[in-house]
Amino acid sequence: MTGAVTARRPLLPSVDRRQVLRYAGVREGDAMTEALLDACLAELDGAISPRICFAEVPVVREGDLLDLGFARVGSAALSAHLAACDRAVVLAATVGVGIDRLIARYGALSPARALLFQAIGTERVETLCDLLCNELAAAARSEGCLLTSRFSPGYRDLPLTLQREIFTLLEPSRRIGLSLNASLLMSPSKSVTAIVGITKNDH
Repeated sequence: MTGAVTARRPLLPSVDRRQVLRYAGVREGDAMTEALLDACLAELDGAISPRICFAEVPVVREGDLLDLGFARVGSAALSAHLAACDRAVVLAATVGVGIDRLIARYGALSPARALLFQAIGTERVETLCDLLCNELAAAARSEGCLLTSRFSPGYRDLPLTLQREIFTLLEPSRRIGLSLNASLLMSPSKSVTAIVGITKNDH
């Protein structure tokens, strides 16, 4: 049986410039790149709308087959990832459509600026997920448990089709404005779905 779905609109910390540059493929920003990043960050005001929803689910392993309460899925990689877990948290997160609009606006006008907005969007949604996972990890530690890293549909042998069941479980379209199209692509684009395991008390 799955737990109740929780939805939040958390406040994010300041943008990590080094992470943005890393996501943009820049090892070390020069003065021109740093100035362009400053301009992008100045334009970011109001474009980021972080929202996240999540629910706790059971984990029952039968070899490579997993029963997660809301879905049964075959994945050797996820089964190994959750080997020490009897429960997990399923999450969906997005930073909203505003960043997509900025990326689209500058796609032809300034590819360099569009690239930085892509990287900013990635940094923001990863920070959003990290924020929740840090909270979940602290709660797990208080119970003598540990939290695994995130594992998303489409990674290794976990079918991307699991997205449909995740969306049925969490209803992120209604809760956080995140939709899934027929090709299993999410909109807004800077969004994440993932499964995070919680280890057993005796692990």
